[in-house]
Amino acid sequence: MDFLIIDDDKNFRDATCFLIEEASHYAEGVESGELGLATLKEDRFDAILLDVNLGRENGLDVLMEIQKQHPQIPVVMFTAQGSVKTAVEAMRHGAVDFLEKPFQRENFLTVLARLQRLRQMSRQIEQLEEAVSETKAQNPEPIFDSTTPAMGEAMEVLLRAARTPATILICGESGTGKSVAAHAVHRQSNLADKPFVTVSCPSLSRELLESELFGHVRGSFTGAIKDHWGKVKAADGGTLFLDEIGDLPLEIQPKLLRLLQEREYERVGENATHQSNVRVIAATNRDLKKRVAEGVFREDLYFRLNVIVVEIPPLRACGSDLMRFAELYTNHFAAQCGRRLDGLSPEAVNCIRAYSWPGNLRELRNAIERAVIMAKAGQLIPENFSPELRGHSAAINGANGESLLQIGTFASLEKVEEAHLCKILERVSSLSEAAQILGIDQATLYRKRKKIGLE
Repeated sequence: MDFLIIDDDKNFRDATCFLIEEASHYAEGVESGELGLATLKEDRFDAILLDVNLGRENGLDVLMEIQKQHPQIPVVMFTAQGSVKTAVEAMRHGAVDFLEKPFQRENFLTVLARLQRLRQMSRQIEQLEEAVSETKAQNPEPIFDSTTPAMGEAMEVLLRAARTPATILICGESGTGKSVAAHAVHRQSNLADKPFVTVSCPSLSRELLESELFGHVRGSFTGAIKDHWGKVKAADGGTLFLDEIGDLPLEIQPKLLRLLQEREYERVGENATHQSNVRVIAATNRDLKKRVAEGVFREDLYFRLNVIVVEIPPLRACGSDLMRFAELYTNHFAAQCGRRLDGLSPEAVNCIRAYSWPGNLRELRNAIERAVIMAKAGQLIPENFSPELRGHSAAINGANGESLLQIGTFASLEKVEEAHLCKILERVSSLSEAAQILGIDQATLYRKRKKIGLE
């Protein structure tokens, strides 16, 4: 936690800062309420320790001003002239606790522990509010509603591993729902009421990412004006999600390996070792074996991550789910936008089926959201989709819907097979004849017809 101490006695400020830092927190002291309020405008603090007597200033007046400007920050009051009346007055104005100077070290540490519990409760309330907001928004997570065997198997492994402390590596192309899966694992684990903290590995430079992950001490580099606890500390007791770990800089990888193996880490610019109790979930769209062979990913780190490995299949491999997902997103965004839509037109269905969806679920979600916004009629039609998506469909289907698929067309094998199957069935008089031409038995043909909805 980060503490701001407002007290006009320098010796007392320094001693209090020492006690706080000894307890592995950050402390910054100022000598007046005016400086304290100015500091609060520039930096974020988790709690404030405020003296009642600040020379010409009244600490209770400063307390009331803090309550106006920063009502979410808990304040503990100090006084050398402790009395029940002063304590009651401070609590009436919003203080959460009260300490009489000079205080005993044990009493002070008890107050720190109480502030930590208060912060944890605030975090839990925030998480509950976020969960309620997600529920109200009915944010769809279609990967958990999949009927595709590969997707179902991946979800089963994830949910079985959720209640264990094992490190999990989620692989898959961009947009397949890896972060959604990671959140689901956390919610199903024994850490569901603890923090879920995300670090995007490719988002920052090596120096900033190291600080973001492990934290730094004041003066460790240009701009480090105060101590900073990183995401590892923020996730303590909960889940640390390392997104796109395949792009983690090589220089940081030994530190992550140490965190995974020994549950220890050091902040940038610091020699002190800190213990960590986090459950790590990592995700990547890269081939880590290939990255190891290229010398840009440590083999020992790869093996340490390779405990529970799950591959999220791409959308093109979940053909039976495609239209179900599209309909789910259509209903979701229609409700969100206050639109009344009667699903997708047959032409829109053909448009969606004809596209290969290289961006997977994320691209499908965005495409449906755009279509819902652009829709004028009661159903989604091809004109509501992007020109790229419509153009791809036009390259596969003629104006009258006749298949124009040719060898080399940018279409998935599933779409090629589906178009070929439909065309053969149109031109033959019986299923047995179609099965003979296609080189499959009638039972297989029946299953394929059922899969593409020709029954």
